[in-house]
Amino acid sequence: MPGHTITQPPALSCAPSRAARELGLKRAEFELAVHLGRVRTVPDEGGGGARRVAHAEIERLRAAEGFPEGLRDSVKVVGTKEGAALMEVTTARFTRLARLGLVTPVKFYLNRYRAVVWLYLADEVRQFAAGAEHARLLSGRIPEGLRGQLDAGVDLRPRNWRGRHLGFLLRHADDPWERAGALAALLDPGHLAEIVTDPYERSHVNRFRPGPPAQGAPGSPSAHLAEKITTAADPDEIGWLRADLARTVEEARRHRPAPRPALLNGAPAVRSAPPRAPRNATHAPKRPERARGLLRRLRHRKP
Repeated sequence: MPGHTITQPPALSCAPSRAARELGLKRAEFELAVHLGRVRTVPDEGGGGARRVAHAEIERLRAAEGFPEGLRDSVKVVGTKEGAALMEVTTARFTRLARLGLVTPVKFYLNRYRAVVWLYLADEVRQFAAGAEHARLLSGRIPEGLRGQLDAGVDLRPRNWRGRHLGFLLRHADDPWERAGALAALLDPGHLAEIVTDPYERSHVNRFRPGPPAQGAPGSPSAHLAEKITTAADPDEIGWLRADLARTVEEARRHRPAPRPALLNGAPAVRSAPPRAPRNATHAPKRPERARGLLRRLRHRKP
């Protein structure tokens, strides 16, 4: 109307790119901050799929003591060489400690040789080095029991990363079906098929099943390697993931049944008509035997 201005209510949240700028974080730093729960996100109020950051959350972080350096330091990552320097140990010892699961990786990437490069939170590495109970592990011989595990080839880095990654996925799951998808993301599809036998329920779980972290083009060797790291391998790990998935799907059924075509279409399925017997157009139908006998007698009757 003339003389009137229609105003839209201000948005309660902003896109991740803007939130990263306002928090003074690079894209990778922001993504890791969200992954670790340092920055809390909310669903898009407009109904979109991407999550957003509430303005109140940005104000909370900006008001924290030591901002922005404190926030950036909390998401700083280090590789094996830098981690060893923070611990003041050799890179070989740092690697052994990580393989034993004493330091948990927070990220990984594949270098140009398709070798896995693990990254660790600098804060956690410093805390481990500062713990008096860890002094024996930082110098001298590693205890015999731990050495035996290393000799047997133990490497808990992939499993520990999966546990951390699952925590991230579950924090962003808003209902039981999404939690089921998060659990399924760490299982081989065969395990999912055994636990969720109903095809419509399985399709619904797969809808919320996140893919592995992007590593190369889909179907490439790098992508296959990333998928292998994401998929649970240890029998006990697989066992508790299967149990949690079965329990979560049961909860999801009570929360909201999975959609089915008949319910979506609002009409029962139409039964197809039984197939007709094929008609042979080259042959005339056979006459009854009685009719043929009568015609024969009529032909031979004398006038």
